[in-house]
Amino acid sequence: MSEEERGSNLSEDEKAELQKSEKGAVIELLVPLENYLSAGVHIGTHSCTKYMQNFIYRVRPEGLYVLDVRKIDERLRIAARFLARFSPASMLAVATRPYAFMPVQKFAEVVGGKYITGRLVPGTLTNAYLNNYIEPEVLLVSDPRTDTQAIKEASKMGIPVVAFADTDAKIDFVDLVIPANNKGRKSLALLYWALARQVLRERKDIAADSDIPVKVEEFEVKLVQ
Repeated sequence: MSEEERGSNLSEDEKAELQKSEKGAVIELLVPLENYLSAGVHIGTHSCTKYMQNFIYRVRPEGLYVLDVRKIDERLRIAARFLARFSPASMLAVATRPYAFMPVQKFAEVVGGKYITGRLVPGTLTNAYLNNYIEPEVLLVSDPRTDTQAIKEASKMGIPVVAFADTDAKIDFVDLVIPANNKGRKSLALLYWALARQVLRERKDIAADSDIPVKVEEFEVKLVQ
C-alpha cells in the first residue's frame, strides 16, 4: 500500500468535517475531497516545525502529521490570486526534487512562466553577467528544504517567494506558504495542476468554473517500468 493510500484512510466523519468551515458551513473545494485524499496532498512527515503547526489537522498514532485539506485549499487560492498579479513571463518556478520536475514544467507551460528543474546554477538570479541569468518578479519553489539556493538568491534581490511546504519545512525567506505533501509524485502533480488552473481563473483567462485542457496525469512524473 502506498503512502497516499495509507494517508487517505480517514473516517467518514473526518471526511465530512473536512468539507465544512469552522462555522459548520459546507465549503466548495477547488478539487473534490476524495481527489485530494487519494493523491495524498495532506500527508506530512514525522516532524513538524513551529510555523507549520498552524496547518495540522491531526497527528496519527505512529506520529505522522496530517495536514488540514481545507487549509491547503485555502492557501492554493491565496497563492493563485497573488501569482496572477504578475505578468506570466515574470514568474519563475523551480524544483530540485525529481518528482517535481514534470509538475513544474507543466505549470510553467500552462501559465506562461519560466521554470528551472534540477540544480540551480549559483548566480542565476543575482549575476546579470551570466548567460543563464533570469530576472523574475516572483519565485515559486517546490520545497524550501531543497530549493535553498533559489530562495537565498531571491531574498537578496527582493523577489517574493511562494513555496509548497511540508510539515518539516523551514520557511526562512518564504513570503507565502502553501502547506502540502511536496514529496509525493501524485500529490505534486495535483497541487501544481490545481494551482495552474486557479491562476488562469484569477487572471480571467478561463471562466471561474472552467478546467484547463491539460489533465492532471500529464503533470505527473512517469515511473520507469
